[in-house]
Amino acid sequence: MDPEYFKSHEMCWGTLGTVRPFSNFHPDRDATEIQAALEMKDAGTLVRILTNRNNDQRQVIAETFQKMTQKDLAAGVKKALSGELETLLLALLMPPLQYEAHRLQQAMVGLGTDEETLLEILCTRSGKQLQEISAAYQYFYKKDLEKELKAETSGDFAKLVVALLNKESVAGVVQRDIESLSASLNGKKTDAGPWIDILTSRDSDHLNKVLMGLELESGQMVAQAVEKRFTGDFQLGLKVLVQCIENPDVYLAERLMTMETSMVQAIMVSHCEEDLLCIRAAFLKLTGTSLYTALQKQFKGDHLQALLAICRSED
Repeated sequence: MDPEYFKSHEMCWGTLGTVRPFSNFHPDRDATEIQAALEMKDAGTLVRILTNRNNDQRQVIAETFQKMTQKDLAAGVKKALSGELETLLLALLMPPLQYEAHRLQQAMVGLGTDEETLLEILCTRSGKQLQEISAAYQYFYKKDLEKELKAETSGDFAKLVVALLNKESVAGVVQRDIESLSASLNGKKTDAGPWIDILTSRDSDHLNKVLMGLELESGQMVAQAVEKRFTGDFQLGLKVLVQCIENPDVYLAERLMTMETSMVQAIMVSHCEEDLLCIRAAFLKLTGTSLYTALQKQFKGDHLQALLAICRSED
């Protein structure tokens, strides 16, 4: 890992996170405690330290550990732990850009493609963030992310994911955009082009006005129109994109509601220093139960303690 690479990138994109810098930070002390914990396979100590430091501090601990022991901290965690807790702590040890690149790579590796994970990252990240993630992907995997996406997808869905990867805000006229989308819905065969072009190249305020205008004009929810007129992966992609334009926190909270381990860990690690407080609020509104309480019903042991530490508190 090249520390100079990461110095040129913003490591934290938001301020509504649950994990903050640890005020009484002593990396030498942490590295010494971690070294002993790895030897004893003391998961509790590893959880206590690694979930109570922000990512920048974890990187300093990893560097200090390397200098102190001549060993890689992630390799030590792999040797000492196993299962879901191992996966979670290894995720916390990755710098944010590397972790997002890792998630994209895992979504495309092997047989089949995890379209929902691709969409989650591409639809909830800004154009600037996606440029940084693309650079990290190239750095760690020596492959071009756009080419990889094209190879793993096809048809209109491929066009959509590539447009999302390269999204940028271009000025548009709300009424003209509404008319373009409405016309595509009224033809015999719905044209995917305007949906891709408009929904990936305007800012969220503009797009919310377009979607509201389209609903008034068509007399139906945009999600319903998409479901009626499109099929397959492209339909899924548009539905996720529309939901993320309207309220990304609700979309991510709905993903958390599945309580699927890999999904819960991925979203909590990805958003814990950025906007997990907003996602927590959306989760509570959707379910009537706090995320903190929901985690306690689903998980147990040191793994649960790690997730609760990332979640931070009751709502």
